[in-house]
Order: sequence, then C-alpha cells, then structure tokens
Amino acid sequence: FVKDDEVPRDVLAGIVKKSCGAFRSEDVTPLIKVEGHYILELFHGPTFAFKDVALQMLGNFFEYFLSTGSNDGRLAVLGATSGDTGSAAIYGLRGKKGVDCIILYPNGRVSEIQERQMTTVPDDNIHCVSVEGTFDDCQDIVKASFANQEFRDRVKLGAVNSINWCRVLAQTTYYFWSYFRVTDAEKDVKEVNFSVPTGNFGDILAGYYSKRMGLPVGDLIVATNENDILHRFFTQGEYHREDIQATISPSMDICVSSNFERYLFHLAGDDSTTLANWMSAFESTGKLTISGKMLDKARADFKSARADTDATLKIIKRYNSDHEYMLCPHSAVGVDAVHQLNTANSATVCLATAHFAKFGDACSMAVDPLPTLPKQLSKLWKMQIRSSNCPNDAAVVQAFMEKRIEERIAKHAARDEKKKVLKNVVLVSAAVGALAMAVSALRRR
Repeated sequence: FVKDDEVPRDVLAGIVKKSCGAFRSEDVTPLIKVEGHYILELFHGPTFAFKDVALQMLGNFFEYFLSTGSNDGRLAVLGATSGDTGSAAIYGLRGKKGVDCIILYPNGRVSEIQERQMTTVPDDNIHCVSVEGTFDDCQDIVKASFANQEFRDRVKLGAVNSINWCRVLAQTTYYFWSYFRVTDAEKDVKEVNFSVPTGNFGDILAGYYSKRMGLPVGDLIVATNENDILHRFFTQGEYHREDIQATISPSMDICVSSNFERYLFHLAGDDSTTLANWMSAFESTGKLTISGKMLDKARADFKSARADTDATLKIIKRYNSDHEYMLCPHSAVGVDAVHQLNTANSATVCLATAHFAKFGDACSMAVDPLPTLPKQLSKLWKMQIRSSNCPNDAAVVQAFMEKRIEERIAKHAARDEKKKVLKNVVLVSAAVGALAMAVSALRRR
C-alpha cells in the first residue's frame, strides 16, 4: 500500500516504530485468553482506546508529509467523534507543526472521561467543539465541509475520521497480528473468527479487507447495541434509518455508518452506479433494502448480533466475577455476540476496543466498587478544561474554524518574529562584545 516513492522504507519503519512506541504494552495490542476464547486488547495506547492504533500512525504520517512541503506545509484536520476518535486524534496531532486539529463532539453525549481526555490537552493547535446535536449531526458537518471545495481549499482541510484510508489501513495490522498469535498457540485452528463492536463500520471493515487480502478469516461478527441498523441489515436486509438511542456504549450510538458505503460498493459488485442509486434512495427515503441473492451474499460476508443494555451489563458482571476481567460496555457487546452465536471458542477473537475506566459510570452499574483507575485517567479531574460550543450549523462551525486557525497562525507568527528579534539582539550583542575585545587587545599592544 505504501510505495517507496511515497514514503521511503526507512522513513516508514521509523513512523511505525514511533507510533508503536506510544503504547504501554510491549506487544502494543496484547492477546489474552478468557473463558475459552481470545480477547485482543486494543486499549494500551495514550487514550486507552483502539483508535490510538491508527491515529498515532496517521499523526506521524501527516507530520512527515507536511515536512516535505506537501499541502504547502499546512493542514486543518476536522473530525467528528462519538467519544474515542476525538481524543485519539488529539493525542496523535497535538503539537504537530503546521497542523490545526478541530474535533466536533455531541454535547452531553460522550462520557465525562472521554470529554476530559479531549478538553484537557493544552496545545494551542487543538480545538474542541461541542455541538448541539448527535454524532450523526457532527459527522454531517464534517461531510458538508469537505463537500465545500472553496472552504476545503482555503483552510487546507484534512480528514481524521475513518473516511481517511490510512485509518482502515493501520487497523488491518492487528487482524494479521492476532491471527498469527492464535494459530501459533492453537495448532488445529486454520481460520480465525473476529467479533467487533461496531458503530461506524471502520474497525470491522479493516477485518473485511484483511480477509480479501488473503488472511484466513472465518466469521466476521458485527456486534451492535440498541442502535442496530447494521444488525437489521445483515439479518433482514433492511438498512433503515431510525432515531438514535442513548446507551451505555455511546461510541456505538450511530445511525448511519460512514464506512458502510465502502462495503456496499463491493456488495454491488464494485459497481459505482448501483451504489450511487442506493445511496441516493437512502438519502431521500432513509431506507435501503436488499433481498434474495444480494442478502445471501451479505450474510456470507458478515454475521451479526445485538446486545442491549441489560445483556451488556450481565456480561460485564459475569466476566468480572468469574474471571476477574473487566470489559468496557463496547467490548462486552462484542463478547456477548460470540456467546449468542455459539462461537466462544479458541478460534475466536473478540476485539476489546476500550479500557473499562473510560466508562466508569456504566461499568459501575454491573461492578461496584470498580477496580482502581489508571493514574493517567484519574489525574484528568485535576486538569483545566478548554472547549467551545457551536450550534448544529456547518457554516457557523466553518467560521469558527477559520477564526481559530487565523488566531493561532498570527500568534505563532508574532512568537517567531519575537524569537527573530531576540536572535538578532543576541547576534548584535555578540558582535559588539567581540569588537570591544578586539579593540581592547589592540590598545594593550
């Protein structure tokens, strides 16, 4: 995927090493066995969520390309988050030269710890914006901004959500990694199943592409909460928009999955005309329906299951009491799915997408008291927060972006000018001092 003329091999190796170096585990994404199946822990990065795997790498790719003069050395990254993407993007882009990072999140619809992870980062190239609406509203603002070519070109707009292909590419790595770890340990396993807590479809799409690349994958299990549009599609062929329900797994509280369109392209036989017709009908009616052989093909590609709040809390409680293992609500949805589908065995990997501590209020409904929080998270309550609020209006958000970017550029220009003046003063002082010493030496002669 990454050719030498795009990124030299030694530079690519350095980017990967630097990205992995941000994780607390030597294995980066360790694989453990619990109750007869495997759990892939994707939460050992800076923000304790799976998004770190891709966004640490994406941030380092951005930094490299900007250093070569690409995009005139400047980038305004606009992203929407239901909780985890925002903080992971912020930690991947904070302090990066030439980059402004603007993250939109639905006001009151992310966990407190997720909000604090975003809003306590002091770097002046980070701009957090709570939007009066849902995650889908935030995502629509992002899409509208990219569709506005004049605005996009003016601010040098870039993507951090999984519409950016680098996100999906980076996520394929842990499917290969975990496959080889499982088959090393389980000699009789030839294909590995993966259960993935699914909202925006990017994480499991990486598994789908891994399978298409030749990785021996068995079942790809789409695990959803009450916002089950994807489960309804794979069981009934109905991708029908419904109102979003607020749940204890908020990162999956999504009605329209932006990456799903990529899969639909392949389902349509890589026919862009069919896809365009499907999406046009969906935009106008809120419904996309398939049946017959098309539905059979979708069911062959993915299995699915739905876990509501009651089932999620029960699985969290049971795994803690039986195995002293804490699942976050999203990870618990994925684990519950393998039990529903009778695939909780040594050939199955459940993706644990976040540390339980990020969703303490939800987890405490099942386990009380909770285990001790990691110190990196507990200290967030002692830090100053910094955020702005905007209405659900793309034009207002775009104006806010331009104002903040202009302010930061002006601030940095003034700081650079001050440094330049100070440097000149130092040089002049040094020259005067040297001249004075030379004159003194001549007088002594």
